[in-house]
Amino acid sequence: MSDPRLTPLAASLPASVPFVGPETHERRMGRRFDARIGANESTFGPSPRAVEAMAEAAREAWKYPDAESFDLRQALSEHHGVPFDSIVIGAGIDGLLGSLVRLTVGPGDRVVTSRGAYPTFNYHVAGYGGEIATCDYRDDHEDPDALVALARQTGAKLIYLSNPDNPMGTWHEAGRVARMIAAVPGGCLLVLDEAYAECSDQDTAPAMDPSDRRVIRLRTFSKAYGLAGARMGYAIGHPDLIAAFERVRNHFGLSRVSQAGALAALRDRDYLSLIRGRIAESRARIAAIGQDHGFAAVPSAANFVALDMERDGAFSAAVVASMGRRGVFVRKPAVAPLDRCLRVSCGGEAEMALFAAALPQALDDARAAHGDA
Repeated sequence: MSDPRLTPLAASLPASVPFVGPETHERRMGRRFDARIGANESTFGPSPRAVEAMAEAAREAWKYPDAESFDLRQALSEHHGVPFDSIVIGAGIDGLLGSLVRLTVGPGDRVVTSRGAYPTFNYHVAGYGGEIATCDYRDDHEDPDALVALARQTGAKLIYLSNPDNPMGTWHEAGRVARMIAAVPGGCLLVLDEAYAECSDQDTAPAMDPSDRRVIRLRTFSKAYGLAGARMGYAIGHPDLIAAFERVRNHFGLSRVSQAGALAALRDRDYLSLIRGRIAESRARIAAIGQDHGFAAVPSAANFVALDMERDGAFSAAVVASMGRRGVFVRKPAVAPLDRCLRVSCGGEAEMALFAAALPQALDDARAAHGDA
């Protein structure tokens, strides 16, 4: 029975979690994972300077945080060469997506995304009564032309694109993204999720232009900066759109500790360069492990690799489950044909060794479950 105090929309929604976290799996199993390489966290950790800054800020945790995140916004303004009033800080990209959808999507409004793309966007759209139209990936890439065409066809208010992509790790070069922005229909907004932009040297990001009303850019400190637990993200867009966030955002939703850590991480460019190198090394290691078993690695500009097992989603799900029982947390994409892949987050040699040891056993388990000889 539905609670009569819920709104009709809330009562109609299923109880769902876009991603079941590793801690939930650990509680179900009654044990900890030995290798946590399924959530695209940075097992390399944050900058030591960020850790030091957060420890110092913890001494003042009795104070409310700066509701304007002034110091961090100022530093980001200088870092990206954009105006201060073109930046809003939020609780990771997930929190920013929630505020953005609340601002722009009402019951019956259409949005466009790729089938199998980041599900938290869909979660927020459903939560505000929006209608989701999808198009398929093309050669393991999101398809900018198809997304724009579908937006024109449906009169969509938002188009969602992640570049580099989650869950496949593929990317479009900056020029291709710039052409997509130029093609966005009037009255529509491209939500450009660049969570993995700092994870590689690939040319994925066009120049920032906050005067362009057709796009909002989303970035995070969760991936290359190693601060997933701090929940710090930011958006860059036209000042009018950014100002609208003041109508709905949680002004005290970002702790002093998180703000201090993000500011120190942003300033430690040498450490970011070091981590980018370690991510590249780990991508190569994951690809080599996959190759040992005949699996090609989908080219990735993110901090994870999708290994193409050339089977169906049931087979990859069996591999994921067996890996979990063996203490290694990995994931797979949710939607066919992407779900043929095993998605493995980058990590150090210890995590890679555990992955390499568990994979052949997990494959044996999956093959036995599927009746393979």
